[in-house]
Amino acid sequence: MSRRNGHWAIIAVSVAAATALNTPVQAQTLDRVRTSSALKFGYDPDARPFSFNAEQGKPDGYAVALCNKIADSLRAQLNLSKLDVEWVSLSGDSKTQAIESGAADLVCGAEPVTLTRRQKVSFSIPIFPSGTGALLSASAPLALREVLQYGEPSSRPVWRGSPARTILEHKTFSSIAGTTSEGWLSDRIKTFQLAATATPVSDYRQGIERVLDGSSAVLFGDMPLLMDAAARSDSSGNLIVLQRYFTYEPLGLELARGDEDFRLAVDRALSQTYASPDFRAFFTTWFGPPDEATVTFFQQTALPE
Repeated sequence: MSRRNGHWAIIAVSVAAATALNTPVQAQTLDRVRTSSALKFGYDPDARPFSFNAEQGKPDGYAVALCNKIADSLRAQLNLSKLDVEWVSLSGDSKTQAIESGAADLVCGAEPVTLTRRQKVSFSIPIFPSGTGALLSASAPLALREVLQYGEPSSRPVWRGSPARTILEHKTFSSIAGTTSEGWLSDRIKTFQLAATATPVSDYRQGIERVLDGSSAVLFGDMPLLMDAAARSDSSGNLIVLQRYFTYEPLGLELARGDEDFRLAVDRALSQTYASPDFRAFFTTWFGPPDEATVTFFQQTALPE
């Protein structure tokens, strides 16, 4: 071997070694699953209807059910006689940390796919077409509801200076702390220079309580979670969820970055589920019959072989 060839060989070996050192442990998920016949799924017990604790603390929900289908698909893809699933209860930032540390192979929850999150974790193809929605008291002023729903009150002309601004100012708005809704609300208040207050809340129950007692005019949060929380509230008849998305944020399942083989297996399982003739009934279990926009979303999201 010439000195030049030997020089390039040393460089190639060094690059390969550096690459191996920088590859996360989680990148070998499928190899580990083949060996152990076991998977670790994380879930948020407070993200109904996507994930929650059912009877005897057993995880349930739309995302949990999807992950069970993924487990069935992986068992078939890897030709395993059995595949044990360990469910790990997670909340808040612990979900991302669990993926990074390897405490969970996949988070079965309702996480918006954002560029900020993708700096730390990867995502499956979307599992739901979500976004920020708004919840109000049924006794909220009609003008406030109209401004949020349509951008202006129906009973007043739109002058320069906008009556919509007058209606929104000196109000307190709430959002779920740590979610994209919190950032969006703060940005809207700053952008439009509103004399309004943004007050984050820890969960949907607290946000609904603030709307009902009048300490917050509106609660902003993920639309499907808002609708479910309102439906389960003892005061559901006094609550209104506007039929308007203020943002578009498809939800996905979190998994480790750089683990393309595992991500491919997960996306294959989801695509097959969406394309199945049984998927409409599956979806209806959690959200009611899908409208045409939702049907189109899943048809366009499913990847062909």
